[in-house]
Amino acid sequence: MKPRALDLFCCAGGVSKGLADAGFDVWGVDIRPQPEYVHSSRFVQADALAPPFDLRAFDFIWASPPCQPFSIGAARWRTAGREYPDLVAATRDMLDEAGVPYCIENVPGAPIRADLVLTGPMFGLKTNRRRHFEIGGFFALNPPMRPVVGPKNGRDYFTAAGHGGNGTGKASVWAEGMGVEWIKTRETIAQAIPPAYAEFIGRAAIQHIRHERRAAA
Repeated sequence: MKPRALDLFCCAGGVSKGLADAGFDVWGVDIRPQPEYVHSSRFVQADALAPPFDLRAFDFIWASPPCQPFSIGAARWRTAGREYPDLVAATRDMLDEAGVPYCIENVPGAPIRADLVLTGPMFGLKTNRRRHFEIGGFFALNPPMRPVVGPKNGRDYFTAAGHGGNGTGKASVWAEGMGVEWIKTRETIAQAIPPAYAEFIGRAAIQHIRHERRAAA
């Protein structure tokens, strides 16, 4: 039987896709409807801080609380007076109480431990999309660092906002460069985590889960 993973604040399921590729049976939770959620997993519309599950029924939990309180991209809106809730501490408290191996993901500058720091070039992706990951209950090492790809005249490399990629500006080109081809809208792509990141961390989590199961047998 596949180990079960829960993807909290899942949006359209970039993380869900990666965890499924790693070998998990995945459930995604988001407070908003997600019509573009990846078909390989199951979506539940609910508050990620009050999910309708017993969290202990899952083998691994991933959480990506909103990054807008910390991201560079939202800085101008914060300066203009817009307020964004910081949900990181509440998320961590919930996961610590559950006692299940977990990963919290967010942007540089967010109040999480940077146990892992991943970027697109580590996985051959055409975007940098640097993200920090706080790991609870298991251990994972960063993959080898590769040289950053591009930009080469803006044709083969994407910024975090999707600029570049042959200068087309098409959502489909940006999505392909990140590995989220099923997502069709730029606004949703902007919130996505490349599945390769989640697959890498998910494989480390599965290795830990299997070791624990063998030890308990």
